[in-house]
Amino acid sequence: MEANPKVDWFFNKDTQWKKEFETLRKIILGCGLTEELKWGQPCYTFQKRNIVLMHGFKDYCAVLFFKGALLKDEKGILVQQTENVQAARQIRFTDVKQIVKMKATLKAYILEACELEEAGVKVPLKNTKDFKMAAEFERKLNKSAALKKAFYALTPGRQRGYLLYFSSAKQAKTRESRIEKYLPQILDGKGMDDE
Repeated sequence: MEANPKVDWFFNKDTQWKKEFETLRKIILGCGLTEELKWGQPCYTFQKRNIVLMHGFKDYCAVLFFKGALLKDEKGILVQQTENVQAARQIRFTDVKQIVKMKATLKAYILEACELEEAGVKVPLKNTKDFKMAAEFERKLNKSAALKKAFYALTPGRQRGYLLYFSSAKQAKTRESRIEKYLPQILDGKGMDDE
């Protein structure tokens, strides 16, 4: 496949991962994927479905497999970013030599991801009810029918976002302040990041 001119600006930026990104681009395009720009990052699709996304961080750059949890990972190189990430997995790189050395493995993982996508295999996701709910938030829901109705009317992803954010605070005081801050947002039917 060919590089998408609409994505060139990403590779032309002078970043610490410029050479690594260029190397990854050649490898990924060599697997027959279509290059697109999604979420401000190069995203590679197969039959119009997301397969991998390229992105950089302070200490590494990575190729993120959208359904990485389904890959066999025979080399043990896939990384789950946080315990709450259900489907996506990354392969992280710190230099071009590492990418070149892993070229065959990277291609094999990409081709496996395409096969899984073509077969329609889905990642089994936890239900929202399986996520921990902060006791402080549960009390608020039980006291307010309007809040309860509004919360459960949110999409499962928005519900999970709130549950994770509220329950991740170590102190009750912090959990309470987070909940209070977002009550109007929930009542308006919005997720945490919605305007």
